Amino acid sequence: MLTLPSIITVPCEVKNVFLFLSVLEFAAGILANAFIFLVNFWDVVKRQPLSNCDLILLCLSVSRLFLHGLLFLDAIQLSHFQRMKDPLSLSYQTTIMLWMITNQAGLWFATCLSLLYCSKIVRFSHTFLLCLGRWISRKIPNMLLGAVLFSCVCTAICLWDFSSRSRFTVTTMLFMNNNTELNLQITKLNFFHSFLFCSLGSIPPFLLFLVSSGVLIVSLGRHMRTMRAKTRESCVPSLEAHIKALKYLVSFLCLYVVSFCAALISVPLLMLWHNKIGVMVCVGIMAACPSGHAAILISSNTKLRRAVEAILLWARSSLKVRAVYKADPRTSGLC
Repeated sequence: MLTLPSIITVPCEVKNVFLFLSVLEFAAGILANAFIFLVNFWDVVKRQPLSNCDLILLCLSVSRLFLHGLLFLDAIQLSHFQRMKDPLSLSYQTTIMLWMITNQAGLWFATCLSLLYCSKIVRFSHTFLLCLGRWISRKIPNMLLGAVLFSCVCTAICLWDFSSRSRFTVTTMLFMNNNTELNLQITKLNFFHSFLFCSLGSIPPFLLFLVSSGVLIVSLGRHMRTMRAKTRESCVPSLEAHIKALKYLVSFLCLYVVSFCAALISVPLLMLWHNKIGVMVCVGIMAACPSGHAAILISSNTKLRRAVEAILLWARSSLKVRAVYKADPRTSGLC
C-alpha cells in the first residue's frame, strides 16, 4: 500500500498561511455568489419575472454560499481543533457530511442548467426528443423543486446513517475503553462508510449532466459541419449559443471533478497517512473550485456582466466627483 510521511504537527507559519488563504477564498466565494444572488433577487423584489436560467443561477448561488461557509468552518477546525492522531471529532465529521450534501445540491442545480441549455439550443429531429425538450424548458421550476426535495431526502438519509453510526461508535468505545487503537479504527471505518454512502446520491445528477453535456457537444459538431457547408460566417448566433453553453458546462464539469477528487484524496490523507498539510491543500482546492466557476458565470452572463459594469461606472463617477470636490478651492477650506 502507498505510504506517505505523517505530518501530525504543523508549524504556526503554515497554519497562518493556510488560514489567510482560506479567508481570501471565503471572501472571494461569498462576494461572487452573493453578487449573483443579489442581482437575480433584485428582480424578484421589483416583481420582474425571472427567466429559467436566472432562477437556476439564484438557487446555485444560494447553495454555493452555504458551501463556502462550511469549507471555511472546515478550515478553522482543521487548523486549530482537529489533531491527526486523535479520533475525528463529531463536529468535523458533521461539517464534511454537510459539505457533501450541499455540494450534491449544487450538482443538481448545475444539471438543471445543463438540461435547460440542451432543450433550448439543440435542434432535435425526432418527435419524442422535440416534445421532451419543450417539456423540460417548461418544467424547470418543478425540476428545481424536485432537486431540492431529492437533496432533502438524501440529507435525511445521510444524517440518519451518520447519527446511527456515531451512536454505534460511542457504544463500542464504552465497551472497549482500554483499546484506543481499535476505537480509532472503528471511528475511521464508520466515517469512511458514511462518506461513501453520501457520495452515492451524486451519481444520478452527474450522469444526467454528462448525458446532456454530451448531447450539446454532438449538436455543436453537427452544427459546425452544417455551417461550413452553407456559409463562411464565423459569428452565427446559434453557434455562439452552443459555445457559450459549453463554456459554462465544461468549466463546471472540470472544476467539480477536481473538487470531488480533492475531497476523495483528503479522506486517506486524513485517516490513513495523517498528513495534515496534504489535507489543507485539498481543502484549499475544494474552496477554490466553486469560486472559479462563479467568476466564469459572471464574466460570461450578459445580465451579470452588465451589473458589474454598472457598479464600476458608479464607482468611477463617485471617485471623480470626490476628486473634483476636493480640488475645488471653494470647498477645500471646508474639509
